[in-house]
Amino acid sequence: MRKPDLRDILAGNIRLYRTKAGLSQDEFADKCGLHRTYVGSIERCERNVTLGTLELLAKATGAAVPTLLTAGGIR
Repeated sequence: MRKPDLRDILAGNIRLYRTKAGLSQDEFADKCGLHRTYVGSIERCERNVTLGTLELLAKATGAAVPTLLTAGGIR
């Protein structure tokens, strides 16, 4: 089994935040100002996000960037 990388950790934290908040990918994407398919691709670890996108995700979740990149950062 491979060790989770930052994309895996970010994807899990985003998915956890979104589901805990009761948001669909579409609703979360609107909150971030991103397209829903882009959010889905982040959650599936298909994207390497830019720093700008990471800032948008952090702002939308209310979490600090380091929290989004830390395993178990979103609780």
